[in-house]
Amino acid sequence: MPVVVPPARTSIDPLSIGAVAVAIVAVSSSAPLIAFAAAPALAIAFWRNFLAVGVLGPVALFRRRAEFRALAGRAGRRDAGYCVLAGLALAVHFGTWMPSAQLTSVATATALVVTQPVWQGLIALGQGRRLSVLAWVGIGLAVVGAIWAVGADFGVSGRAVAGDLLAVAGGMAAAVYTALGERVRSTVSTVGYTTICYGVCAAALLVVCLAGGVRLGGYDLHTWLAVLGLVVGAQLLGHSMFNYALRRISATTISVLFLLEAPGAALLAWAWLGQVPRTAALPGLALLLAGVAVVLHGESCTARRSGTAAQPEPLPAPPEAGPLPETEPHMPNAGPHSAETGPAPAGTGPHSPNTGPGAGGTYRTG
Repeated sequence: MPVVVPPARTSIDPLSIGAVAVAIVAVSSSAPLIAFAAAPALAIAFWRNFLAVGVLGPVALFRRRAEFRALAGRAGRRDAGYCVLAGLALAVHFGTWMPSAQLTSVATATALVVTQPVWQGLIALGQGRRLSVLAWVGIGLAVVGAIWAVGADFGVSGRAVAGDLLAVAGGMAAAVYTALGERVRSTVSTVGYTTICYGVCAAALLVVCLAGGVRLGGYDLHTWLAVLGLVVGAQLLGHSMFNYALRRISATTISVLFLLEAPGAALLAWAWLGQVPRTAALPGLALLLAGVAVVLHGESCTARRSGTAAQPEPLPAPPEAGPLPETEPHMPNAGPHSAETGPAPAGTGPHSPNTGPGAGGTYRTG
């Protein structure tokens, strides 16, 4: 069975840095908009994914028809399966974390869901990747800083404990969602991946809403505008840009960068809703930023070491293990004897403009 090993990361390109910056600002708008919208949390989660598919679907069907045909075929079943699993993990994340804020305090729910980088690091270890000491130090600083910043007040009632467990589950699901995205983004385009992922997430949340009798309509105009703001901001410019950056930035680093949503949301709430940040939260925000800086420094050091290391000749893989045609990410080592591609299509090769370092995974037989 061929096993996909997530790629070693090279230097982060300016486009990925810009995508992450846009994503952080966009996802920071999520909490203020959810607080402003007068609708059930699960309904908001459904509509933000469903409407995002409505925007991405026509573009994907027009530009990525060949990719979808390949995903539906035998060679693409594995990648299609990862897309579906990522969508289900995203649905579990929305379906656990958002209701948790109604069972326990918002501060506690936020503090527990931001443990995502810890679970991301454990997933990386399970995949056979050892994180550097700097990475673990940065993760610890960032998580402690985020918990400090939100001022978590853990409750002991049965209702609060249920909310706490749901928030932890939300953090775990977010880590699984990001890890699956990192793996599949080496062969599937951003548009193709996000369309399938959001579509599966919306379908799963619709089933939950219908089974639970969650009201999906009858909202006022301000609520619908807030939902549209979530679609354009947190979903299309937030999650989608993070998914795009997974080509060149590791899932663990992306998870730590997600923590910047906390201070971003605080600043937006200050400017928009007049909620002045607590002075006691400032040391926590400083720790959070320091942790992110340490993780990024560790990622940069690892990338430099990977760039100077000799690259072994890739092992051959069965034809069905090759990438899908017309995919967006740049594939390294593409050529007639590459384990990534099998026989190379016209227009690819070591010097082709359609190839580039640091995007694809390595197939190994086992």
